[in-house]
Amino acid sequence: MFGRSRSWVGGGHGKSSRNIHSLDHLKYLYHVLTKNTTVTEQNRNLLVETIRSITEILIWGDQNDSSVFDFFLEKNMFVFFLNILRQKSGRYVCVQLLQTLNILFENISHETSLYYLLSNNYVNSIIVHKFDFSDEEIMAYYISFLKTLSLKLNNHTVHFFYNEHTNDFALYTEAIKFFNHPESMVRIAVRTITLNVYKVDNQAMLHYIRDKTAVPYFSNLVWFIGSHVIELDNCVQTDEEHRNRGKLSDLVAEHLDHLHYLNDILIIHCEFLNDVLTDHLLNRLFLPLYVYSLENQDKGGERPKISLPVSLYLLSQVFLIIHHAPLVNSLAEVILNGDLCEMHAKSEQDVPRSCAKPSIRCFIKPTETLERSLEMSKHKGKRRVQKRPNYKNVGEEEDEEKGPAEDAQEDAEKANGPEGGSKGTKTSGDSEEIEMVIMERSKLPELAASTSMHEQNTTDEEKSAATGLESAQWSRPFLDMVYHALDSPDDDYHALFVLCLLYAMSHNKGMDPEKLEQIQLPVPSAADKTTYNHLLAERLIRIMNNAAQPDGKIRLATLELSCLLLKQQVVASTGCIIKDVHLACLEGAREESVHLVRHFYKGEEIFLDMFEDEYRSMTMKPMNVEYLMMDASILLPPTGTPLTGIDFVKRLPCGDVEKTRRAIRVFFMLRSLSLQLRGEPETQLPLTREEDLIKTDDVLDLNNSDLIACTVITKDGGMVQRFLAVDVYQMSLVEPDVSRLGWGVVKFAGLLQDMQVTGVEDDSRALSITIHKPASSPHSKPFPILQAAFVFSDHIRCIIAKQRLAKGRIQARRMKMQRIAALLDLPIQPTTDVLGFRLGSSCTQHLPFRFYDQCRRGSSDPTVQRSVFASVDKVPGFAVAQCINQHGPQSLSSPPPSASGSPSGSGSTSHCDSAGASSSSTPSAVQSPSGKWQWRVLQGKGKVQENNTFSFTGKEFSLKSNRRAPGWLSQLSLQLWLRS
Repeated sequence: MFGRSRSWVGGGHGKSSRNIHSLDHLKYLYHVLTKNTTVTEQNRNLLVETIRSITEILIWGDQNDSSVFDFFLEKNMFVFFLNILRQKSGRYVCVQLLQTLNILFENISHETSLYYLLSNNYVNSIIVHKFDFSDEEIMAYYISFLKTLSLKLNNHTVHFFYNEHTNDFALYTEAIKFFNHPESMVRIAVRTITLNVYKVDNQAMLHYIRDKTAVPYFSNLVWFIGSHVIELDNCVQTDEEHRNRGKLSDLVAEHLDHLHYLNDILIIHCEFLNDVLTDHLLNRLFLPLYVYSLENQDKGGERPKISLPVSLYLLSQVFLIIHHAPLVNSLAEVILNGDLCEMHAKSEQDVPRSCAKPSIRCFIKPTETLERSLEMSKHKGKRRVQKRPNYKNVGEEEDEEKGPAEDAQEDAEKANGPEGGSKGTKTSGDSEEIEMVIMERSKLPELAASTSMHEQNTTDEEKSAATGLESAQWSRPFLDMVYHALDSPDDDYHALFVLCLLYAMSHNKGMDPEKLEQIQLPVPSAADKTTYNHLLAERLIRIMNNAAQPDGKIRLATLELSCLLLKQQVVASTGCIIKDVHLACLEGAREESVHLVRHFYKGEEIFLDMFEDEYRSMTMKPMNVEYLMMDASILLPPTGTPLTGIDFVKRLPCGDVEKTRRAIRVFFMLRSLSLQLRGEPETQLPLTREEDLIKTDDVLDLNNSDLIACTVITKDGGMVQRFLAVDVYQMSLVEPDVSRLGWGVVKFAGLLQDMQVTGVEDDSRALSITIHKPASSPHSKPFPILQAAFVFSDHIRCIIAKQRLAKGRIQARRMKMQRIAALLDLPIQPTTDVLGFRLGSSCTQHLPFRFYDQCRRGSSDPTVQRSVFASVDKVPGFAVAQCINQHGPQSLSSPPPSASGSPSGSGSTSHCDSAGASSSSTPSAVQSPSGKWQWRVLQGKGKVQENNTFSFTGKEFSLKSNRRAPGWLSQLSLQLWLRS
């Protein structure tokens, strides 16, 4: 490590006293170079270290001493670098030199210093040097060197690289030769270099790129992308067992990289460059390979095709990533309104555009490699201007400049020369294509004749139906395929890709809304919607109905996309415009989903956890179509095993647990969609709402509450004194409020249902309590928000606390299960357990809807700080069942309840009917000191007001101010203790 500095000067006398970052040391290094002009085995290490030292001095001089660069230029020291390269000194010297130059240009910050280094064209000489690119290390440092240089490009420095007189741009032309290099990092570097070049606003340079390099580069690039697509399709076709997912993922990632690169070029907004690229993409890739593969999958042919799922998948990626208006609108026009007759006729009309070659829209390999095309363009006198099929407008300016003699000479070369042979072969192939198109068109009169003979024996209705079918199949074959793919009852393999394509097209910023309105597919930002595509809506609702079936093969991702598209179609700013018949069909699907969840409804703990986890996952992680279309696994046929590692929403369920999860998620999606289309708010989900829970620093009225003092010892050794309180859904740790007697401040609050309580073996007075935070996904590990030991004053209080917590957990989960049952219209058995905070000793019922009016610590208004016990039982969104007293007013004078306050004394019974389920309530009366109080069974909606009155169905009942009269609501009946 310490011997490196000696090697820079070869251990010369007096070096230790020389400052290595100085002009004097640079002069000494120059002297070393002059003495070692020839690279040998003995001095190559010395030369490498000398070049490194020179680089360090130049970087230091850029910041501190400009005379360093003056001396560097005066002695023309770059010549030594070139001489070392040209001596074929071996890979070691080449690698070290490229690495050193890369470091040098990366660290130069002043433009003047950069101009010094770029002068005299030495850098371009290094760029065009013939390195041994078969060596991976040389290739890596060389392409990094070019990328570093491209980062220095601007309107001034570009003149050091692009020579207008010689029409040469070595930095760009040498870089793009590696566009299809096997190493992905090299390809990425090439894309970065080209983008840095295109961003430079130098018209002469950009015109050179368009005229000399754009056509060969883009044509070869398009062929390279298409070849990857065909390889991707072959991988999908041969990987039914999901064994090549790694390779498939790499191919999909490569295609995404290509699309992002193409979009990066288009958003630079270089118009003439965009025109060339758009033409190549449309006529040589997207239309012939992607779009034409949508139709006639069963027909053979010489033209390369890909499978329908791959085609839809790739087109969805195109519309999600590329937003260049001319490109996406032209592509959408063919997909939505494409007519095979018109397209074939258009291709035929393009033939006379150039007598030298026909322009047929197809995916073909370029006639020559990119490197050969670039070499030919460098020699003006020897270059022949060839109109390639990749871009029909290129070369017109050159043709205008040529004379008749040059045209005749080129025609002779095309007829007799070896290159002309290849062009002649291609022309023959294109002629065969044209003949095939003409033959297809010649069949139309025969088809019309046979149709006219058949029409004589058909009715007008049959003629109309046949005409519509023929028009749909021939005039819009691609759009017809899209709708047909949505109507597959077996599975959603094709439907998912069609939905992604429709979503991507409607959300593309470059799309013309009028094109989408032709098929009544509105963009999300459309304000006024008066109609929608009924056929598409019916297909979407059919998918929803299939998803709600017990044996449905619809994946959750497909269902969520269907819901998104339907909402996009029918929800306008003024309201929902869906037809009643479609809404009725949707409600039918929602009812099917309710019945499906009922089948899996269980009293076990796992159902409640799955129910809340699925709702949390659906709300926290909505569908992201861009991420969905980045997943290569959806290209493979849907599978039902989790062993593949595919996300649950992208595959079919496996086993009862996953079928339960799927049924719950389907129920949530269809319920949410139904409520939105009907314009109703969600009032019952989630089961636990944050605004209804006790939170840290809430101030509560703890008078007459059951509190247990304890010492909380946390995992890190902290010890605090707290009071333990158990409420309906939560356990709280409170400390007394110093400002108000009988009030407490909440220091911690956690859900009882997420709590685990265990005893401590060595201490009968202690409990180990752990409360977990709900997991963000079913697969993630719950995070403990409290993990502590609770030490009580004696073992009796410890037992009481354990029983209260255990009972509270059971009751909290039971009440949530009752709320789920209410959502599913299932009969509910009211609980008679009482926990924690109570309204009075006579109150033994607590039904599952409790909400708190809370305040935060520090409120100046004492009236705002209300007791948590003055709770309000709000009526949920479902209707309260009618409860009719079958025995008249006799029930009002029934005997009083027992001393325990249980309302289940003797007396008449009133019957309640709700959704096919029945339950009974037994109202009874009790004599109170202040007068006669009695139980009454009423029908309607009620709420306890702040002024101690009870508002019920428009009527108010006064409650005695010094006594709380209990009031509550159940799902099936209302029992109210009122004074007669």
